[in-house]
Amino acid sequence: MTIQITIIKIEGYGPWTLRLGSDREGQLQIFQANLYSDLQKMFSERDAIVYFNRFDELIAISNGLSLDDHLSIEREINDVYKELNISMSIGLGITPFEANVAAYHSRKNKKLVVKNKLIYADNEVQLLYSNSKELPKDMFTQILHLDVDNSTKVSDLQSPYEITSKIMKMFATLIELFVEQKAMIFFVGGDNFMAISNTVSKEKALEIIGKIYETENIKLNCGMGIARTGRKAVQAATEALDTIRNLRDQGIISPIFEVHWI
Repeated sequence: MTIQITIIKIEGYGPWTLRLGSDREGQLQIFQANLYSDLQKMFSERDAIVYFNRFDELIAISNGLSLDDHLSIEREINDVYKELNISMSIGLGITPFEANVAAYHSRKNKKLVVKNKLIYADNEVQLLYSNSKELPKDMFTQILHLDVDNSTKVSDLQSPYEITSKIMKMFATLIELFVEQKAMIFFVGGDNFMAISNTVSKEKALEIIGKIYETENIKLNCGMGIARTGRKAVQAATEALDTIRNLRDQGIISPIFEVHWI
């Protein structure tokens, strides 16, 4: 069972920002928000999902997207941002972290530069789509959608920035716990996190949220979604999280719920 990860990077970002002058910060924030919005739309239309890594770098779950699909996105994005060079590197792995490392090495070693474009893929990715554009049978995505249980009560007791401080501290702990499982987790706003977690069992997920409660005194709910593509897995995970909330309203407490679409 494998997952495909694409690392999207703005090449030469530092030198480019310096050319904007010292009054550039507002421009950069607008630019970064627009770029993320455009990339999310383009990948989402192809049943994929994009997460912020750093502002000059994003990570996509790109199951089913061939080299031609990536080239199509590159052409679209370059038509909008003509002043930038945006690279994409693709990797496969049993775990999300392994796929991320494979994508990194594809770029680092400049493997299979496609049509002189800034798209890199290792031989495994090339072979995967050489004969068929169909999604391979053994490819899937597991997403954990985590949020703070009853966060409204928490927000009533502390100021917004105090809450942010607590959320970021918890995020740092979650990163360590998920990297140990060869998984990757991203903060997606509010009190929500999403983990790309292909090899994390339900029992391990319960153990992780238990550790957060022990160390941070914060209860987390966890919606687990499994599907063939990134976008569908996110939808399944969010449906699972909504189910936890609905059960809570009925007096049934369940910190984790699974939705499978395979």
